Amino acid sequence: MTDIETVKTWARNAIFASCILGVAVWMAGRWPRHREGSRGASPSIATTDAASIREVAGWIDREFASDWRGKNVEPVAPAPDLAVARRLSLALVGTVPSLEEIRWFESLPADDGIGEWTARLLRDRRTSDYLAERLARVFVGVEDGPFILYRRHRLVSWISDQLHANRPYDAMVRDLVTAEGLWTTRPEVNFVTATIDPNDDRKLPDDAKLAARVSRAFLGVRLDCVQCHDDFLGGNWKQRDFHRLAAFFAPSEMTMTGVRDDPARGYEIRYLGKPEKEPVIAAVPFLPGLLSDGAGPRARLAAWVTHRDNKAFARATANRVWALLFNRPLHGPVDDIPLDGALPPGLEILAEDFSRNGFDLARLVRVVAATRAFRLDSRDADPSRPVDAARERCLAAFPLTRLRPEQVAGAILQSARLETIDADSPVMVRILRYFQERDFVRRYGDLGQDEFDATGGTIPQRLVMMNGELVRERTKHDPLMNAATRIAAVSPDDATAVEAAYLAVLTRRPTADELHHFARSKKGGGKAGRAGRTEDLYWTLLNSAEFAWNH
Repeated sequence: MTDIETVKTWARNAIFASCILGVAVWMAGRWPRHREGSRGASPSIATTDAASIREVAGWIDREFASDWRGKNVEPVAPAPDLAVARRLSLALVGTVPSLEEIRWFESLPADDGIGEWTARLLRDRRTSDYLAERLARVFVGVEDGPFILYRRHRLVSWISDQLHANRPYDAMVRDLVTAEGLWTTRPEVNFVTATIDPNDDRKLPDDAKLAARVSRAFLGVRLDCVQCHDDFLGGNWKQRDFHRLAAFFAPSEMTMTGVRDDPARGYEIRYLGKPEKEPVIAAVPFLPGLLSDGAGPRARLAAWVTHRDNKAFARATANRVWALLFNRPLHGPVDDIPLDGALPPGLEILAEDFSRNGFDLARLVRVVAATRAFRLDSRDADPSRPVDAARERCLAAFPLTRLRPEQVAGAILQSARLETIDADSPVMVRILRYFQERDFVRRYGDLGQDEFDATGGTIPQRLVMMNGELVRERTKHDPLMNAATRIAAVSPDDATAVEAAYLAVLTRRPTADELHHFARSKKGGGKAGRAGRTEDLYWTLLNSAEFAWNH
C-alpha cells in the first residue's frame, strides 16, 4: 500500500470514528438524564399493596360479570400467562418480552406471576420512556415544532423522570398547566410554548390551543368542539364555556426570562352572531364551587382540574390508562366522556381508587392489569364459538387490535436479540435500535395523535415487513447481532431451535403440529443448514398475522 493510500485509509477511519462519537454524544443529549439502569428499581413503585390491588380488581370484575349476565354473554377462558405477559410488555415498553425475560418470568411462582411481571415492568426505565412518549402525544402532539421556542424531547424526558419517580399525576399536571420560565431549563414549560406560532410576531402562547389540550387531555371533554359556535347536536356546551376556559391562559406571555403571566393582559372574543369583540372573564365550564380564589389564573385552573372532587380528571386518566393497556378505551372516544349518565363497567371504580390513592399512576396500571377482563383470552377455546363483535365490545374477550408502528419495530428488534435491549445494553446496540426504529416507523407510517383509532393494515405496510430492510437485516446470518443465527448455533437439536424461535418472536411455544412441521423441515445439512432454516423460520414468524396483532 502506498503512503497516500495509507493516509486515505487512516483518514476514513478517523472520520468514521468521529461520526460514531458524534452520534453517541447526540444520543446522550436526547436520552433522559439520571439513568440508574433500566432494571434498577424506582423506589416508590414497589410499595403498592398487592392485596389492595386484588381487592379493587375484584370489584371491577364483579361489575363486568354483572354486565355480561345482563347481556347474556359468556366470557372466554383466561389467556395463557405468556400471552398476558406479552400484552403488558407491548403496552408498557412498546415491545415483546426478550427470551431472557421469558425465562425469568417462567421461573416465578405460578400464583401471581403476572403481578410480579407488572411490577418489574413498572420499575423498568423503558416503561417510563415509552409511556412518556405516549402521554406527550396527548399533551403536545407529535410535531417537533419551532426549535427556537420548543424542545419536545426535553418535555418527554421530563415526563419520563416524573413517571419513573412515580410522582403523583395531579402534581405533574399542575406543573404543566402553571409552568413558567425558560423551556430549555424548565422542560414542563414546553407544554405552553408548544402552542406558539413562530410566524406570529407576538410570539404568544395560543390560549385556545391550551384550553383544548387541558379539556381533552386532562378532563376527557371535547370542549373545543364549541370554540366557534354552541353545540348544535343537543349537547349543553356553549361557545362561551370554551372561551371562558381559554381566558385562564390569557395572561401568559413571552419575556426575556421565558413564559410569565401578566395580570394586565385580558381575553377578548367575537362570539358567533355578535358584531364586535367583547371581554371574557375566566370561568370553569362545570363545578364552579371547586374553583379557589386568589393565586394566578393558571394556578387556580390547575387546582380546579386536579381537585379530588372533580371526577372528570380521574375518569379521564383511568380511561386513558385502560386504553394504553387494551389499546382501546373503556369509553370511546377516549377524550369524550360524559359528565353525567351511565358509564362503562369498572370506570367509576378505577377513577375513585385512583383519586383515593393520591393519583398513583403505577397503582392504576397494576389494578387494570389485575382485572379479569385484561387476562381473558382473545378467542374461545371452543372453535365452534368464535368471538363475535358483541362479545369483544363488552370485553368478554380481549380485543384484537393491530400493533402500533413503534410496537412492530420494537418487537422486530427485540426478537432479534436474546438479551433484553434496555439501558444496560451496549451503547452501540441502543444507538442502532434508535435509528432503525425511527426509520421503520417513518416507512411504516406513524399514527400521530390518533392514538386509538381503528385502522386496517395497508399493502405498503405489508411490503415494508416482507421486503423491508429492518426485517431482512435482523433475520440474516449474523452471529453477533441476530438471535436466529445464535439460536441455530447453540440449540442441541432442531426442536429446541424451533421452540426458542417461537418464544422469541411470538412469546409462546409452538403447537405440536407446528413443532413437528418446522422441526422436520429443519433436518439435514448440519448446523449450517439449521442456521439458514432458522433464519427462514424467523422471517416467517415475523411476517405472520399473529406477530402483527395484540391478542
